[in-house]
Amino acid sequence: MSRDRREGLEIKVVDPPPPTNNVSAAQSSPARRQRTSFEEFRPFKLWIPWLVPAIVVANILLFGISMFINNCPKNSPKCSARFLGRFSFQPMKENPLLGPSSSTLEKMGALDVPMVVDKHQVWRLFTCIWLHAGVFHVLANMLSLIFIGIRLEQEFGFVRIGLLYIISGFGGSLLSSLFNREGISVGASGALFGLLGAMLSELLTNWTIYANKFAALLTLIFIIAINLAVGILPHVDNFAHLGGFTSGFLLGFVFLIRPQYGYFNQRNNPRGYAAPSAKSKHKPYQYVLWITSLLLLIAGYTVGLIVLLRGTDLNKHCSWCHYLSCMPTSLWNCKSQNIYCQSSQIGKQMNLTCIANGRTEMYTLGNENRSQIQQMCSQLCS
Repeated sequence: MSRDRREGLEIKVVDPPPPTNNVSAAQSSPARRQRTSFEEFRPFKLWIPWLVPAIVVANILLFGISMFINNCPKNSPKCSARFLGRFSFQPMKENPLLGPSSSTLEKMGALDVPMVVDKHQVWRLFTCIWLHAGVFHVLANMLSLIFIGIRLEQEFGFVRIGLLYIISGFGGSLLSSLFNREGISVGASGALFGLLGAMLSELLTNWTIYANKFAALLTLIFIIAINLAVGILPHVDNFAHLGGFTSGFLLGFVFLIRPQYGYFNQRNNPRGYAAPSAKSKHKPYQYVLWITSLLLLIAGYTVGLIVLLRGTDLNKHCSWCHYLSCMPTSLWNCKSQNIYCQSSQIGKQMNLTCIANGRTEMYTLGNENRSQIQQMCSQLCS
């Protein structure tokens, strides 16, 4: 209705009422309801990612704490980037990744197999995934986590992705400890490979709801193959990568299963619309993969922990498995070299001689402990 006033005369223009034809109203009502339900219908909720950014911040903070505890100027005669003071790095020959010493990482919870086996410090299988050996190490892992994890958390939420990240990291640490018996191991690579494995299994178990699925599958396999191939280089713990990837692949069938679209369609049909046939929430093959993967995970983790705590070295039972972590070539050698030094002390003067290269150096001792002297030996032999 509109209104216009002219010279004291009020003129009203009344719009005709809408037709009250019950047939046309009945015909238009289902279409309107169907259009409204279609516009509001979103089968998969998009989550706001906050857990993955929080994990990134936590890893960076823990690296800063490890550098603070390391205090290179106090514990080592030579440091890289000394202008950083207490946060300066260990010498490049000792840690080319620009980070703390091995003894500092061990104090903070690095994976040390003798500590796990002899003192039953199983918690190191979890804590090691939050530590990193250097600036390059933490940056590479955190950038990969942002690239992979943000999308997964948006699609599946923080609970499922958080559990997947932690359990995959544990699986990577477990397999690494069964084969790598010397030295320490740190890093989130196992958890990251778990996310990659989960992306692959998620694509397979939800195969029917994707378009261009073969292109996506080939691209994902290519990315995974390249990352695993890097693991055959020396000083890279590829067993952690393989353990994390296998764990994530199985966990993807458990945590990242999607209902089929037919199930959503029948739940959101307009009133009075008869669905041609009832749809179950999941397909039968999804249930089979879910149960099989869960049983394999439980069995694998249980057997792995029992074998680890018994102190069994799986390298003695698998003569070729070490090639999965390092493939020797003419460019590098995969054999780890133990560092030994001969020492003699007169008063506060200690003379160290590296047995491997014969180098000798005199040090003035203060309150150095055994780990600090081991750092001196490592620097002398590097």
